Amino acid sequence: MLGLQQFFTQNFLFMKQTILRYGLISGAVAAVLMTLTAMKLSSSMDFENGHYYGYAGILLSMIFVFLGVRSYREQVNGGVLSFAKGFQVGLLIAIVSCICYVLAWMVVSETLIPDFMDKYIEHALSQLKQSGAAQTEIERQTTEMQQFKEMYKHPLVKFGMTFLEPFPVGLLVALISAAVLQKTAA
Repeated sequence: MLGLQQFFTQNFLFMKQTILRYGLISGAVAAVLMTLTAMKLSSSMDFENGHYYGYAGILLSMIFVFLGVRSYREQVNGGVLSFAKGFQVGLLIAIVSCICYVLAWMVVSETLIPDFMDKYIEHALSQLKQSGAAQTEIERQTTEMQQFKEMYKHPLVKFGMTFLEPFPVGLLVALISAAVLQKTAA
């Protein structure tokens, strides 16, 4: 009985190590790429392609979700992986990565681009005016954006909204990784 308990305890520890290792690597990649994008934005405030850079960085960092699931299958689970276990490992790696992303944004948004919301609102309203929107629509959008800016000042709201940026990508990569890497015992 002790052998079985030791096996499960050891397996859990290796799973935890895999999740932390790959989650932190993924989060570090996301944080570095986000910081580089923020540095570019802070000098130019060119919002036209910023979201492409941001999501490309997130997608690039989520490669480590796939690599972590594969590592778990090969090095911890003896080459065998069910879809459920693969999804669990991938999802947990993605969550660790997303938390790192959020923590990095909390620092970056306060230090590198503290006026980000003001500049973004200014840009969005400028785009709206250029599109020929009616004055009532512009006023409505201005009010909504100011309300959002006030709400975004609260750390928990900011944390939650920022978490929702990379999480859908991480969730999708975890699902794909589990599906591609599942392997039954021969």
